[in-house]
Formats: sequence, structure tokens, C-alpha cells
Amino acid sequence: MNAFGSDPESAPGPDAVPGAPYAPLLRSQRDVEDVWRALVRPLGWASRSLWFLLIDAGDRPMPILNEVKDLPDELDREDAATAVALWRTVLDEVAPAGRVAALLCRPGRGGPTAADRASASVLYQAGRAGGVPLEVVHLATDEQFWPMPADAVGSLS
Repeated sequence: MNAFGSDPESAPGPDAVPGAPYAPLLRSQRDVEDVWRALVRPLGWASRSLWFLLIDAGDRPMPILNEVKDLPDELDREDAATAVALWRTVLDEVAPAGRVAALLCRPGRGGPTAADRASASVLYQAGRAGGVPLEVVHLATDEQFWPMPADAVGSLS
């Protein structure tokens, strides 16, 4: 069963209802980080990847978790623009007032590197240019999750 299915293990927390889909409210950076911690496990990566969730206007994740595997060390503007164009198309169809949560994953330890920050920065820039609101982009390494807010990753204009 996928992470949004009716498996009680996939709906962590004291208020989890057995058989209910996992659909927490996502209203803060911490809420989004908690979702990544619940859905993307165990940690440990063979290569870089990008996971994303679409979030509806009611602040609930849509029941599909997506992964793009084997990314380069740094996303370039074209990669980010392609992802955002896809997200905009899907959001227009199913959740026009929705937004996207993105998780960059890479092998290794430690906090965000310059390459991680650059990848997050191009995602934020592409989101703004493409009209797709993004939650705080997160990074998952082999050991930990790290938030990478837009104001902390800088701009690569």
C-alpha cells in the first residue's frame, strides 16, 4: 500500500484513524518537514533525486507522491523550469489554487552544500516565474532532513 493508502502505519500520530488516508494539514514549514519525515523513509540515497507533493487549496497533500531520480549535482534553470511547467499544468487541472512541496535528496552527510542551495534557488526562481507557489524546499541526506528557505539559499540571478 502506498504512503497515502489505508495502512495505519502510514498515518502516524495519536489522532491517526486506522483505514483513513494520510492527509495532514500543511500550514507551516514544520508541517511540511513532518510529512517528508513520515513519507520518505528510510533515509539513504544512491543518487540525487527530487520528490514532490501537490497540495490543494485546503492545505492537504494530494494522494500521489512523486520522485524524479538520477538528478545532476545541481539543477539548472531548464530542469527547474520543466518541473514547474509540469506542476503548473497539473495544478491547473486538479487544484488551481494549490501549491507544491519539494524535497531534494542526495547521498552523504551534513547540511546543505552550495550545490544543494543552488538547486533550491533555481526551484524557487522557476516557481516564481511559472506562477507555482512553493513550500519551503527541504533537503534529505543519508542522515537528516534540512529546510532550505528561499531567503537562506540566496539568488542566482
